[in-house]
Amino acid sequence: MAYDPSNIFARILRSEVPCHKVYEDDNTLAFMDIMPQADGHTLVIPRTPGENIHDLPEEALAATIRTTQKVAGAIRLAFDPPGIMIAQLNGAPAGQSVFHLHFHIVPRYAGKDFRMAAGEMADPAVLAEHAARIRAHL
Repeated sequence: MAYDPSNIFARILRSEVPCHKVYEDDNTLAFMDIMPQADGHTLVIPRTPGENIHDLPEEALAATIRTTQKVAGAIRLAFDPPGIMIAQLNGAPAGQSVFHLHFHIVPRYAGKDFRMAAGEMADPAVLAEHAARIRAHL
């Protein structure tokens, strides 16, 4: 499949669609997942277009994982979860639903069921508050 520049993440990068930004730099953007698996669920995307890990130039992938590590540290401080899951899916059979490379940073808690798709959109005010909590630790 060829990269589709009209995918939702490409549109977020062009500011055509709003998001609750957590962090951005010249190479990456981190923002709250609108269908979070847990409080603090954040996505990190490269500004370089690419569907999956196989399509991204090495430098862009390195920048994306550096931002993922940085934001995961802020999430750990902001939400104090006992675990953090980092997920990156490649292709529809693996569960990828937006075909722009992205990393999920999901705080994990004992006794909480996990599924890759939440099914419900979160309250935007809650996402804004969570984004502010994470930004405070960056």
